[in-house]
Formats: sequence, C-alpha cells, structure tokens
Amino acid sequence: MSENEATTEVTSLARATARSREIEREIASDPSAFRILTGDRPTGNLHIGHYFGSLENRVRLAESGLETFVVIADYQVITDRDGVGPIKERVYSLLADYLAAGLDPEKVTIFTHSSVPALNQLMLPFLSIVTDAELRRNPTVKSELDDTGERPMSGLMLTYPVHQAADILFCKANLVPVGKDQLPHLEQARVIARRFDERYGRAGEGPVFPAPEALLSKSGTILGLDGTKMSKSKGNTIELGMTADQTAKLLKRAVTDSDRHITYEPERRPEVSNLVNIAALCLDRDPRDVAEEIGDGGGGGLKRLATEAVNERFAAHRARRAELVANAGELERILREGNARANEVADRTLSEVRSAMNMDY
Repeated sequence: MSENEATTEVTSLARATARSREIEREIASDPSAFRILTGDRPTGNLHIGHYFGSLENRVRLAESGLETFVVIADYQVITDRDGVGPIKERVYSLLADYLAAGLDPEKVTIFTHSSVPALNQLMLPFLSIVTDAELRRNPTVKSELDDTGERPMSGLMLTYPVHQAADILFCKANLVPVGKDQLPHLEQARVIARRFDERYGRAGEGPVFPAPEALLSKSGTILGLDGTKMSKSKGNTIELGMTADQTAKLLKRAVTDSDRHITYEPERRPEVSNLVNIAALCLDRDPRDVAEEIGDGGGGGLKRLATEAVNERFAAHRARRAELVANAGELERILREGNARANEVADRTLSEVRSAMNMDY
C-alpha cells in the first residue's frame, strides 16, 4: 500500500467512525429512519467471535426498532470453494443461533440468497456499471487473487463485491453494520447506487436506491484459542452451540505464556490478553479489571475464569438453541416465511429497476 493510499484509508476510517457515532444518536431519536442489511456465509457454525462481533449488535438494533434483513448467503459459499458441503445443516445451524440470540422472526426478515431470484437478477445491471479494474482493487478480491497460487480465481469471487451490493440494495437498506475491513465493500455498493441513478435516473421521482452507510462494529477482534485469527476453518473457535464440557476442554488447551502474573497487554501478550478479553466480554467488564482480579493466578486461573464466564454467558443461548434444533419443522417454517417476505421486497425493487431501464415490457 502506498503512502497516499494509507493516508486515504485512515481518513476514510476516521470519517466513517465519526458518522457511526452520529447514526447511533439518530437511531436513538428515530429508528424508523433506518433499514439494515446484514448476514453471514453458511460455511460453518457460528462462534463467540461472531456473537460479540456482530450478532449481539444485530439483536440490539432490531430491538431498538430498526427494520432488519438478515441474509444467509448460501450462494457466496461457492465463491472460493469447490462445493457447498453440508450446506443445509449449516443454514439451519445459523438460523438456530440467530433465533437463540434473540432475533425475532416476526420483526426480522431472515432469508437465503438462493431463494430470492430477483435479488440475484440485480447482478446483471449492476455488473454493467462497474469495471474489471475496480473489482480487482477491492481488498477481498485482491487478497484472494494473491492467495490463489496456481488456482484460477472464479468469476463469482471476482464479482463478490457486486453480489454484496445486490444484497444491500435489493431491500434498499440504508445502513449496514460492518467492521472496518468491510468498508470497501460498502463503498462499492454506494458507487453502484449512485451510478445506477446517473445512468437510469427517473426524472422527478428520486433515486431508485439509497446510498447505504456504515455502522462500525464496536467490538475488537477476538483471536482464536491458538493465538491466530479466530476462524471456522482453523478449528480454533468456541462455537455457540458447544456444550459446557466441550468449551472447557478447548479452553484448557488455549495458548498462554510462561508469565504467571496476568496482565492485559494485547501488543506484548496477545494470547493471554485474548483470553482476558473473552472473559471480560462474557462478564460485561473491563479487561484490565479482570486481569487485575486474576493477578498471580497464572494461566490456569485465567482459563478457569474464562471457562466459567463463557459457559455462564451462553447457557441460556445453548438451551434455546437445542430446543430449536430439535424442532426442524419450526425452523423450516421460519425460513420459508422469511424467504417469502424477502421475495416480495426483491420483486418490487426489480420492478422499479426494470421500469427505470425502460425494460418493463
């Protein structure tokens, strides 16, 4: 990254952070002004990093009165994989965690990509207003291109940012909760919304699509139990659906260091600080206070506290999740109704798009 690019990125992040604070104040004043789109790829079971990084906040926003759409992005599973794996099981696993966490299907529209044809049809006009060079500059696409080695990058991976734009714009979401690394994807959606209006604008009727804004996540990164990035593919996660015993066994193997005195110093002691942070998040406490309480308790004391904190925090979630998983018919009904609502919205949006493009025949 050049010096100019780095400066631009810092400036963009500062602007997005300031705007996120303003949006939070606006939500408190009038939540009805916002419609949210968020979601996950069903590549595995959700873990505590997902919960504290996004799921907990989704529940808060939905309960605040914001209209919320949650996409289970099943088509995006094949952007970088040779197959879908046990996708049906994973889709319902995500749905069970959403519901157990507190998302109310009567208030929140939960749906799958593959069940909403009109959403995916938006890809065609959207692809016509972006360039190959723009897509290749997207950080996620660039990273994939760098990591492919001898394997060619799929066309779906190259157009991943456009598919995400279709996710956001099909329901005319004007707010997207994201981490700072996802800002370029949101900017691509904003560019597509603006260009569509410039090319196919409806005189006197206003733009077809709003310019979606970012609501930055407040939660810091939770590392995996091996000290690297928490990832479903690495097997270093504490899944939301794990039992208390499974959680205890995983945390017992977690990486720490040889210093018996526990401190919260993320730069100098990332593994120890990560466990302190996990315990603090589960206890709703400041990590420095948690570290001070453990003191000379060492890695064993830290792991015991983290285990107790995680198991206590997610006991109710796990009980509710187990009930939901045992009732497959109810999960199927909820997803079917969410898909139906998403299709109604997508069909209306596609109709507007076709009208703006003079293709309503």
